[in-house]
Amino acid sequence: MVSEKKRESVLAGFKAFLMRGNVVDLAVAVVIGAAFTNIVNSVVKGIISPVVGAVGTQSLDGYKSCLKAPCGIGANGQPTGVEILWGSVLNATLTFVITAAVVYFLMVLPMSKYLAKQEARRKARLGVQETMEITELEVLKEIRDTLVAQRAGGTAPSAQRGGGTAPTGPRNGF
Repeated sequence: MVSEKKRESVLAGFKAFLMRGNVVDLAVAVVIGAAFTNIVNSVVKGIISPVVGAVGTQSLDGYKSCLKAPCGIGANGQPTGVEILWGSVLNATLTFVITAAVVYFLMVLPMSKYLAKQEARRKARLGVQETMEITELEVLKEIRDTLVAQRAGGTAPSAQRGGGTAPTGPRNGF
């Protein structure tokens, strides 16, 4: 009996975990990331690497140094000596830098510029809205001051600023 309740609570907890927004977002990010990786790898392999290969060598993997002689392949087919495969490390480093550059210049930078433009447009809209709200507030204050002045039998504040005299009308308490 206790194990069934425990099992139900574990299943309910697991269901709640799966239904949380960030788990779904993470799953979508992994799928999009995998697709994005294919795009970046295609750009690097199809465009960047041939350009680099035209300037230098296409594969640095063959470059190595021998730390402990003799380096090579022994009679049994096993490598002898201690080889430092610095070409592979250099190749991986260059691939990383090229991939990072492709991601930054083709994806991150344009998206940042786009988001900055969107934010500027949003702020401009809010600025216009705020200006309109302030203007409306000032107009309402002037109307209020004019009505108060009419009730008191004096002149409105706008008349004091050089706007003429306050309009007069029937005094029925409004």
